[in-house]
Amino acid sequence: MPRTALRVRRWAAIAVLGGLLAGCGTGEADPAGPAAAPGSGAGARTTTDVRPIEAATRITDAEGVTVSLPKPPERIVCLVALCDDMLVELGMTPTATNSRVLAHPKFLGEEKAAGIPVVPGGFLSPEVEAVLAHRPDLVIGLEDTHGKLAPALKGATTFWPVQPGSWQDSVGYLRNLAALTGRTEQGERAERGFRTRLARAERSASDRTALIVYGSDENFGVATPETDVAAGLFPKISHYPWKSRGVEGSYSLEEILARDVDVLFVETLSFGALDGRLSDKLAQNPLWSRIPAVKNGKVIEVDSEVWAKGRGTRSLGVVLDEATAALR
Repeated sequence: MPRTALRVRRWAAIAVLGGLLAGCGTGEADPAGPAAAPGSGAGARTTTDVRPIEAATRITDAEGVTVSLPKPPERIVCLVALCDDMLVELGMTPTATNSRVLAHPKFLGEEKAAGIPVVPGGFLSPEVEAVLAHRPDLVIGLEDTHGKLAPALKGATTFWPVQPGSWQDSVGYLRNLAALTGRTEQGERAERGFRTRLARAERSASDRTALIVYGSDENFGVATPETDVAAGLFPKISHYPWKSRGVEGSYSLEEILARDVDVLFVETLSFGALDGRLSDKLAQNPLWSRIPAVKNGKVIEVDSEVWAKGRGTRSLGVVLDEATAALR
């Protein structure tokens, strides 16, 4: 897989494990509950309880980043898809974005998304001048990718670096933004909807073995719960025996074949024009056809904009819906 693919997938999967976010506007840890359903591999059940969110002009997120604004932000520029996800959940749209997730039908759809200005430079190198040209009240980006922009934005706008590593982190960031924008009811509703969906999926957890692979060529990677927000949901809804080894693409087709994968989700990552699906490229390896999921027609190409990059409650809701349907 090209280095760029590994880098982008890495930002979509940085592990920030631990409890739910604490502090103003954040979530709280789920209390211990009944044992997880057979095959889920999860611990405590997900609670559907949602604490009230209070509007605030100052929040401190789980990473200790404090965001202070004189008034609720209206013009928000998104440099990471989590930002777009949160805004849609809160009934807002970004002033500008560099993500394609908004075109998904569960977001704005292609027609409405086409009306949102795109920040030139792409995800890795958004142009600061273009960002500031939109006169944003708030700019939200990924800390390990866009943190370098902070000095150039300082004094002109407020920059909020985020770094989600779990669905709990994503919920916490949603609560933070709901507090800052004053859209507390929308934030509570979005959190409750996601928690309800996850709890329902847990109750009907499958004992099938699932796997998420990603990449652009035969040098694929395996998404693990420790390094990927979407994959972090899977131990709650299926048998997901994949652990991070600290090395990108460290699993081989031989190992995957040995695990008898029943359902295989494939994220094709492209940088520019799409040059074919990852599943088609992997099919050139003779081992591919021997995997149970391949034999049984259970290889599902998913939207990488949602599965790999979205990471917010709306994206993760789509992941749950698509995954549970395939795992039945």
